[in-house]
Amino acid sequence: MSAFKDHAADHRFQQTFADSDGTEHPVWAEYAVRGHARIILHVEAHPALRGTGAAGRFMQALAEHARAEKLTLIPHCSYAVAWLKRHPEYEDVLGS
Repeated sequence: MSAFKDHAADHRFQQTFADSDGTEHPVWAEYAVRGHARIILHVEAHPALRGTGAAGRFMQALAEHARAEKLTLIPHCSYAVAWLKRHPEYEDVLGS
């Protein structure tokens, strides 16, 4: 697993995770900027990572990043909406 990165110029958060063979693949979220808010437009995991929990670990890193940087998250992507609903411990980073 790589460190969580914010590629601000590309409006993309990204992190890599190893599949069952040890090959690293990305999980990413595309976002739009609204002041201190990041509107999460799309979250996607490389097909080799689907079903491994990598996207959930990525979302946790994303929420922790938002908290550390004092950002709010506005999820538009159905996966991000569902994940944040299942994790009320990150309610403090949700914006509207």
